Amino acid sequence: MQLRRVLVGVTGLALSALVATSAVAASASATAGGSDLPDVQEIYDPYEGMDPDGRIPAIDKPAGLPNPDRWRYIPEGRIKPGNFFERFLVTSFVVPIVFRDPDTGVGGGLGVTDIDFRDQRRREFAGFFLAYTSKGQQSYWGFWRRWLHHRELPDGGVLQEERSFVGVSGGYQKTLTRRFFGFGPNSKEKNEVRYTDELFELEFELQMAIPEPGADLVGTVAVRGEYHGLSTGDYACNKVFGSKTAPGCPGTWDQSSVFRFGVDPAVFQGKASQTFIDNDDHERNGYLITGLRWDTRDSQRNPYGGYQVGVLMEAPLLQSDWDVGARFTFDASTAIPVPGLFHGGAVGDEENPPTDVVAIGAQVWLTAGDMPFTGLPTLGGSDTLRGFQAGRFRDDAAWHAGIEHRVWVIERGFELTPTIRVERIGFAPFVEVGSVGGSGVDLFESQVKLSYGIGLRILLERAAPFRIDFGFSDEGVQWTARFGYTF
Repeated sequence: MQLRRVLVGVTGLALSALVATSAVAASASATAGGSDLPDVQEIYDPYEGMDPDGRIPAIDKPAGLPNPDRWRYIPEGRIKPGNFFERFLVTSFVVPIVFRDPDTGVGGGLGVTDIDFRDQRRREFAGFFLAYTSKGQQSYWGFWRRWLHHRELPDGGVLQEERSFVGVSGGYQKTLTRRFFGFGPNSKEKNEVRYTDELFELEFELQMAIPEPGADLVGTVAVRGEYHGLSTGDYACNKVFGSKTAPGCPGTWDQSSVFRFGVDPAVFQGKASQTFIDNDDHERNGYLITGLRWDTRDSQRNPYGGYQVGVLMEAPLLQSDWDVGARFTFDASTAIPVPGLFHGGAVGDEENPPTDVVAIGAQVWLTAGDMPFTGLPTLGGSDTLRGFQAGRFRDDAAWHAGIEHRVWVIERGFELTPTIRVERIGFAPFVEVGSVGGSGVDLFESQVKLSYGIGLRILLERAAPFRIDFGFSDEGVQWTARFGYTF
């Protein structure tokens, strides 16, 4: 928190210096006979198109707009002109990151986001995130997205159709403490093996509503290149079997056999050829990704009603060993509006009314052919079975289902600065079940795992829900913080 205050203070000083410099330049121009002083009507109003309490009145959308309910209205008050520094804390943000973990050490970094990148009136988004820890874990990641359907409104503000966009993402990440517990639903937590994953990734994605903006049918096509530098050598003497260390440690056994069988390696002496990860393994994967879904929801990122069903294929057609395989994701979810527990809902016609929702989602993952170790379905972590560690369960097939009640407690939010508001705050109890298996048939007989918990929900605007989840299971408590919902 202290570091955050320091960084915000430094940013404030820099912004003040920039404003002062601009004022001096404007004064000099006026003295020289220039006419660059702004017109009164051009002064930025952070509440233009909004009520003082943050309510956004609904507008009459242009005639002939296809599927008008699928277009998000962004009021003029949320589109401040200027460069990154002039729009700071309205559409551009610098967020310090400070954390501590027993495995990764003390870490810190920055998240830099610009939701009006290149001053395109909210048509483009860009972000860059970097983090480093005292034990050498590091991450550098960037994102860019451009929405394909964007309408200017004559009275100010824009309309944005969020289903169609083109985007690029990629970066470098070195994770020193990935965990593997074996294959199948019966793997034991005490069988934990740690490994290092050094990842380079680049992805290009296109998503389109078909055949017109806002249509129910949505198609996705993407290509992704990955390089994984996987190594178990740094952890050759981990206590991976309860209180027992590896027999003969160090140097007389091949810990990588654990990655293939998920059991005591002493049983499989001399079978290193049947492993998934050797002491120093490299995966080079080129993915083709295609998908289709039928989507009647009123929003992609924060739905208040409707449902979606879809299938996504991720095929690593280019692999280091020239194997070919595919992972298929079958996904369905629905959002059901329910009466508010702490509020009365919309006040008149409203663009983003406070709406409590019961969300239900389910996914099934199946694989075909030969998939790389990093491409196999897993459960546990920030999006599935949130009460378990990331990657806790892994196999060739998996399923997951959950229900979540999203309840808004503070429906109108509050002002942080004259130009930025927290739009809404609430909580969300959730329950999840799921399991993994060696095939789709095995899923019917696999042991079901249960996770439950509660999360904090903070809405900066409808397209940007932030969540902090605390998940519980018979293996303890896990917590995660992310933008976006799990389903």
